[in-house]
Amino acid sequence: MSEEILINVTPAETRVAVVENGVLQEVYIERSRSKGIVGNIYQGKVVRVLPGMQAAFVDIGLERTSFIHASDIAALDQPGGEHADIRTKIREGQQLTVQVTKDPMGTKGARLSTRLSVSSRYLVYMPGAAHVGVSHRIDDEEERQRLRELMGRVLGEGQEEKNPAAEDGYILRTAAEGAGEEELAADVAFLRRLWLAVERRMNRDKAPCIIYEDLPLFMRTMRDLVRPGLEKIRIDSRESFQRVDEFAKDYLPEIRSQLEYYPGERPIFDLYSVEDEIQRALGRKVELKSGGYLIIDQTEAMTTIDVNTGAFVGHRNLEETIFKTNLEAAAALARQLRLRNLGGIIIIDFIDMKDPEHRRQVLRAVERVMEKDYAKTSITGVSELGLVEMTRKRTRESLEHVLCEPCRYCHGRGSLKSAETVCYEVFREILREARAYESKSLLVLASQEVVDRLVDEESANVADLAEFIGASIQFQVEVLYTQEQFDVILL
Repeated sequence: MSEEILINVTPAETRVAVVENGVLQEVYIERSRSKGIVGNIYQGKVVRVLPGMQAAFVDIGLERTSFIHASDIAALDQPGGEHADIRTKIREGQQLTVQVTKDPMGTKGARLSTRLSVSSRYLVYMPGAAHVGVSHRIDDEEERQRLRELMGRVLGEGQEEKNPAAEDGYILRTAAEGAGEEELAADVAFLRRLWLAVERRMNRDKAPCIIYEDLPLFMRTMRDLVRPGLEKIRIDSRESFQRVDEFAKDYLPEIRSQLEYYPGERPIFDLYSVEDEIQRALGRKVELKSGGYLIIDQTEAMTTIDVNTGAFVGHRNLEETIFKTNLEAAAALARQLRLRNLGGIIIIDFIDMKDPEHRRQVLRAVERVMEKDYAKTSITGVSELGLVEMTRKRTRESLEHVLCEPCRYCHGRGSLKSAETVCYEVFREILREARAYESKSLLVLASQEVVDRLVDEESANVADLAEFIGASIQFQVEVLYTQEQFDVILL
């Protein structure tokens, strides 16, 4: 499998595309006016404690107050420990050092935790945790054991003179696979220096303020997205390329040969049709090669994915056709979840399969393709109705929420009242006005579609209504009105 990363940098926006075998798999977007804040550490002030929800609102200096649950507040030396009542952990007005675990989404503020961590290329450093873990994505048990032993030597376990950082916790990231003792030691030293700087600010600065800000997107890409098998990292900004090259020189020398400045006249996101793929990812319908298709609907509560055979009629029998469509859909939906960054509860409505073996194979296909996903997922079995329930960890807004806003005409409903429905609303409003006020003439202001229907298909109803109220009814097109808007004016 070949993989490339394309980085498009402008003063207002940075975009990163992950392309596998010429097909777009993931998109990351960061805008200068609304940067993601996951990983940032803040000095916050508790503004309200909610015992009934076992949660609190914390002011960290953002437009909306942020949210922290009792389970996300470390309670190492308190009675009841992690499960203690939130009122024993924090109080209103208290200063609290917190880290953002989820960006603000929609009307919800950021999600916070007092369990702080900072990351490097190979490690996640967790002060005071006293635990060494290995990413579950490194599944080779020998490699896992080798990494644990290397970290033991780096931290001086079993030696009289321990590393000062040995009392803290570490997680070896997926990128640590194959790393040597020198690389891990360098990362431990870097993280230790970084944390001492953070601690100085924690002791000095007053809430609400930011204490530690994570790297910008194009730099985080080097730390988080560079994986084995990566062929190229193309960057279309010379300044950003130079900064990334300096970063790689210090921390990732093995990937410098893969870095490439892209000066081409053709926009970098036109390579591999990335722009076209982003546009398609904003639509509800996803076409499958066989002729089947997916319908993806994203709501605040959950995302639903409906699988349909469409034009695919198969070559053998109905059950085989359904099975093949569901298998193809399983592969397609995994890519769509990554590309659209859909998270939370996801319900997949596969076409009903009678054969239990087919259901088992489709579920296994879903599990297999989701193994590539770097977001944490949990999948249930296939129900009798062909439904698969799953959850996917969400830490940032979906692609649709980043690039789009609710329709100003339908206000996010996804549909408008028909012209016929609006005509009947106009009739009811005319009756209200006629009963409340005496007037010999009324003027209706409405959109072109509604006026056209009133003077054509509804003309007989208009004549009957005018006779009933004893007044003339006139119509005028208002070009600024949507199909649902109208006014009835007494003349």
